Amino acid sequence: ERGRAPFALKTCELLFRGDGHNLPGFMIGRQLCVVSCFFIIARVTSLNVEPGNGNNIFGVSDAAQTFFNMGFLGAVITTILGSITWQLVASAFPLAFLSNPLVYVFLRICLFLEATGIASGAWVLAAVHKRVAGFQRDEVYIGTAEEREAKDLGDQKEEAHPLAKLPGFTTMPEALAKLMSQDPSVKEFVRSMSANNIDVGDLNNLEEKV
Repeated sequence: ERGRAPFALKTCELLFRGDGHNLPGFMIGRQLCVVSCFFIIARVTSLNVEPGNGNNIFGVSDAAQTFFNMGFLGAVITTILGSITWQLVASAFPLAFLSNPLVYVFLRICLFLEATGIASGAWVLAAVHKRVAGFQRDEVYIGTAEEREAKDLGDQKEEAHPLAKLPGFTTMPEALAKLMSQDPSVKEFVRSMSANNIDVGDLNNLEEKV
């Protein structure tokens, strides 16, 4: 799928290029972008209206006007619109998100900000934290893939239920099982959708439970 999405391919190649320093570098640059947006939006949205004089913006209460004057409104806007919303979208639709050309552009911007060295102290502190805490790579604790396979501790390849990919659906909803038993076309559709994840016997067992 990635091969049919050129910008997703470019983004992944840039992000994991070389020794993998671009990924933590992106995290540093991204944080610089977020902090910059915090300051800019907070500056734009901050107010200096004296509560209690009847000049409150939009006629809000004095307490709300005091909150607006503190500049937290910009922080809330940035957190919701500039950070959390896009993280949720990216986690739900990673390929579609990576295929957006703007993602590649922003990745370049973040890497440029990190390359300026403004936040290079983060690398030093991370190295100190690693040494103090004694962090090791995962292979030290769980072994390499070959070692785990030799000890019969290979990666589990249990196939997940297709509906588990949807938020809140770890098992088949009872209403869907009832609908499948009543409408053969729905039953056939679910079977075709989950042909690689769940066999016909499992579907019949679900129907019998209902």
